[in-house]
Amino acid sequence: MNAPVAETRKFEAEVAQVLHLVTHSLYSHKEIFLRELISNASDACDKLRFESIAHPELLVGGGELHIDVSWNPEARTVTISDNGIGMTRDEVIANIGTIASSGTKRFLEAMSGEQKADARLIGQFGVGFYSAFVVADKVTVRSRHAGAPASEGVQWESDGKGEYSLEQVELPESGTSVVLHLKTDEDEFLKRWQLRSLITKYSDHVAFPIRMPVEKDDKPTDEWETINAASALWTKPKSEISDEDYQSFYKSLGHDFNDALAWTHNRVEGSQSFTTLLYLPSQPPFDLMMGGRDERKGLKLYIKRVFIMDAAEELLPNYLRFVRGVVDADDLPLNVSREILQQNRQLERIKAACVKRVLDLIEKLARDEPEKFATFYKAFGNTLKEGISEDANNRERIAKLLRFASTKGEGTQQTVSLDDYIGRMAIGQEAIWYITADSYAAAFGSPQLEAFKAKGIEVLLMFDRIDEWMIGSLSEYEGKKLKSAAKGDVPLDDADKAKQEEATKEAEPLLKKLKELLGDRIGDVKVSARLTDSPSCLALSDYEMAPHLARLLREAGQDMPESKPTLEINPQHALVKRVETETDEAKAKDLATLLLEQAEISAGAQLPDPSAFVQRMNRVLLG
Repeated sequence: MNAPVAETRKFEAEVAQVLHLVTHSLYSHKEIFLRELISNASDACDKLRFESIAHPELLVGGGELHIDVSWNPEARTVTISDNGIGMTRDEVIANIGTIASSGTKRFLEAMSGEQKADARLIGQFGVGFYSAFVVADKVTVRSRHAGAPASEGVQWESDGKGEYSLEQVELPESGTSVVLHLKTDEDEFLKRWQLRSLITKYSDHVAFPIRMPVEKDDKPTDEWETINAASALWTKPKSEISDEDYQSFYKSLGHDFNDALAWTHNRVEGSQSFTTLLYLPSQPPFDLMMGGRDERKGLKLYIKRVFIMDAAEELLPNYLRFVRGVVDADDLPLNVSREILQQNRQLERIKAACVKRVLDLIEKLARDEPEKFATFYKAFGNTLKEGISEDANNRERIAKLLRFASTKGEGTQQTVSLDDYIGRMAIGQEAIWYITADSYAAAFGSPQLEAFKAKGIEVLLMFDRIDEWMIGSLSEYEGKKLKSAAKGDVPLDDADKAKQEEATKEAEPLLKKLKELLGDRIGDVKVSARLTDSPSCLALSDYEMAPHLARLLREAGQDMPESKPTLEINPQHALVKRVETETDEAKAKDLATLLLEQAEISAGAQLPDPSAFVQRMNRVLLG
């Protein structure tokens, strides 16, 4: 059954929420609407140019693709038109009326709280069309898909208040026209100079001509002129491109109001020729934070300046997903598909070149611009760490870029590189020591570090959630093994070994008593070589997972095997001596259990029975 020619429909619930936010809350950077609608028009032209490779008949009227921006002071309208791919009736419903994109939901989440009134977010979630309602109280869209007859035009119209109308109309040309009926207080957008300045600011490097009517006596005429550069920036020689040009292109490319932190622009000639223009953002894009690893944007892929793909994830590995940019290849097949991309050897070479350029750029920041590198690392350091596991070929390069707090930081979170650490290792030290925890304070104050601090051995403090997972793939660096201060045996010289053996022999009755008191809650009890001030700590085997990570994985619903910890004690501590001399078995059991539980808390483990711990502590305190 055919759909009715004209009808009124309600918006999908999430779209209605977006529209409510747009019309009632967004008041900063209202001019965002023009950038977003021009960006959509550019995408439509790109798609038609790509489709016309296989179907040249779709390009009518000489094939010149363009975007027109016009205004009508009497009707109080601004119109953005293109002669791109256009939309069918079903596509209009899908793209405007429902938007089944997960980006819509994430947009709503990001727009809560402090971000509520910030229009800068809207373009980053694929919901840029709705920015039209920031300045318009009614929007009319007329569209006809390329190749469809004139009678199959579609008109969509809404005031953004919950419903939209859909009507079949006669349209002589394919493409899309968006008409904004401006609100009463938006007169500034009825001025040609204002519209033109915004186009220059945000859309100058759109690769299609953006045209505006010539003005005469403060009114638009029938004569049109192109007002943007209308050329692919990346195809120009670097000597002809200013920093301002690069930044302007980045902002239109990444839907970002902030400047890029750095960029690299390169042309490779030879058996395989291609151009890359890659940017490092100055802060994480919201899609990176909200969508994580599952929401990847990739790079824009062009072949011989023909747009192929908006998010070619195959051009960069996942751990560099924050990079924005363009790749324009000369010798990939123009009818390339995602399946061909995944199997194309030429693309693997391009990907390797992109990775090299990005790592070169980050290394240059680290070497020459430490303040910018600090900004980069704060934003993307944890994402970069994923490369330690994912990119074995570049593991050493990535590791060189990592930064960690250390025990040499005097209680501050000042960071050091692995090269810094190696450069100040003590004579005879063979390993790079580290400890993982779920916070800086927990790492710096860990009792497992006491002996290392006493001996002046620096320990790296790793307290980001990814660190425990990452370190599993970073067993050594520059020939030095990475070892956990909480795992295995502590390095001892011959004199220390003799003292340790003597202390263990003297404490045998105490160790036996503790094992009996703690029963199956522990695997073993040992005299610690780690402790100097604290009474107890947990010791892990080399392959055992840190308790704080096991706790996080359990909270995330992962099944974790139960393991019995090894308790290390300091026989010289007063609390341990109380256990040794206590004759009341119930009191001795309370004290022994507290030794274990405070060790578990320090290691970030979850107590099996917190209320029992509190009662036990109260009994000991009340004595």
